[in-house]
Amino acid sequence: MTSRCGLVAVLGAPNAGKSTLVNALVGQKVAIVSPKAQTTRARLMGIAIEGECQMLLVDTPGIFSPNRRLDRAMVKAAWEGAEDADRIVLVVDAAAKVGSRVEDMLQGVENRPEPKILVLNKVDIAKKEDLLVVAAKLAERLKPEMVFMISATAGDGVADLKRHLATAMPEGPWHFPEDQLSDVTDRMVAAELTREQLYHQLHAELPYSSAVTTEKWEDRKDGSTVIHQQILVERDSQKAIVLGKGGTRLKSIGQAARAEIAEHLGRKVHLFLHVKVNPRWDEDRSLYQDIGLDWAD
Repeated sequence: MTSRCGLVAVLGAPNAGKSTLVNALVGQKVAIVSPKAQTTRARLMGIAIEGECQMLLVDTPGIFSPNRRLDRAMVKAAWEGAEDADRIVLVVDAAAKVGSRVEDMLQGVENRPEPKILVLNKVDIAKKEDLLVVAAKLAERLKPEMVFMISATAGDGVADLKRHLATAMPEGPWHFPEDQLSDVTDRMVAAELTREQLYHQLHAELPYSSAVTTEKWEDRKDGSTVIHQQILVERDSQKAIVLGKGGTRLKSIGQAARAEIAEHLGRKVHLFLHVKVNPRWDEDRSLYQDIGLDWAD
């Protein structure tokens, strides 16, 4: 059989379930997931295989109206991720109303030349009568080649979408080895896994305004890895939230993150976290490079 390889850009409004879908298509976790909107910040590529086809899935930040520099950098990354894609997969939360954020995304994508596939996600919790109306309206507006109704969390409909994408990719050699699941560096994955624990354990207590950077990385002769990470927040009150009473919350975040990072790396990890207050961390040009974003003017 002839090999195929192509680029799939996964676009959508914040919290539509893009990262969950990318993980489901890859068959393993490559992007962090949380109920918090705008969890994904940089373009992350997951690599999925279906038969003789390798699909390069670009998990992009959610598209919304940007205000500050970090927001502009994220939205810029999302649109750049769609350039020259063999297919654009538009993920829409079928259980939510088509609000301003979805409208921002639709306006930006409806006139793009790349072939589009409309994916209505979270159909397991959507009202069935609303689902068909939304599907019809969006299909009429976007003119997609196919419409899929899925639940990325439950896995329903994901296999059908994956098979369709595989047939839509152009013929050509694979770009990555068969056992590679992502193009993201271990250093970035480690920081992302710690950030994921911040979201999981602090929920609404910690605002969107936080970041994790890796300050030191040492692979030891005994096969273990020592990682020092810095959690950046904007205010002293946020630092207190991350630390918790007597440092208990930070310890819990570190334990969970260490376990995830060790599983990802396949070796023992010594993780050291500290929290730093910097009201303008999102104006630090070097940090953007660390988290995989281009500086946005």
